Amino acid sequence: MGSDAGDATPSLDEVRWRIDAIDGELLALLDERAGLARAVAAAKQAAGDTGFGLRPGREALIIRKLVEAPRKAASDALVIRLWRELMADSLARQGPYHLTVWGGANPARAVELARLRFGVAPPMKVVASDKDALAAAKTPWGVGVLGLVPDNAWWGRLLAEPRLKIFAALPCLERWGPQAAFAVAEVEVEPTGGDQTFWVTDSSKTSAAIIEALSADGVAADLVAEAGGLKLLSLLGFYQAGDERLARAPGSLTGVIGAAPTQFDV
Repeated sequence: MGSDAGDATPSLDEVRWRIDAIDGELLALLDERAGLARAVAAAKQAAGDTGFGLRPGREALIIRKLVEAPRKAASDALVIRLWRELMADSLARQGPYHLTVWGGANPARAVELARLRFGVAPPMKVVASDKDALAAAKTPWGVGVLGLVPDNAWWGRLLAEPRLKIFAALPCLERWGPQAAFAVAEVEVEPTGGDQTFWVTDSSKTSAAIIEALSADGVAADLVAEAGGLKLLSLLGFYQAGDERLARAPGSLTGVIGAAPTQFDV
């Protein structure tokens, strides 16, 4: 028994025609969105709002909502790449948004992760020193992307820089690989409902002993890095700097240095 005509597989020419039509619709929507982004930038300037417009918590909520929306074919990676580019382009219209990347002797991975997260809109500079990247992150509209490099505790310096915080762990998808870099800036870090907090301690105890002590106080933790007598741990959830459980944790020099959304496909 033959199938209905409406169920017939479309021809290659029909599929290509539909793709061309969708491309036209997408371009029109992209152009409209870019116009609205320009209007937002103009409105902020008119109101005298010249502060850094980066809102990592809001961006994460938007991405998470999109990733969780029903889809038939578009992958998480495709959705995230497209919207990261759109959000970066919008932000770059509002001020001198720029990236500074340090990845140790082999910066290629840090550069790749920076572009995956922040798109192509903001100009990027690669520097030879972690100190240079942190200094650049303190300039107006600056973001530093620093790699997790063995035997380098650059993240420990954030204990003395309370305004400079980790706000993103890169990459944001597990399928893109393990977390290998962090983004830092002078921005407000807010909870998103699926977060990890980054905490540093100078405790001489083993990482296993520290994790066990935190667990006994209801805090789930994993070791991220260890260098220079310091340990960097990721705590599951969003913790404030003054949390009593962290005050009781091992170490005399300790502190929260930021937080970031967990990977979206974990």
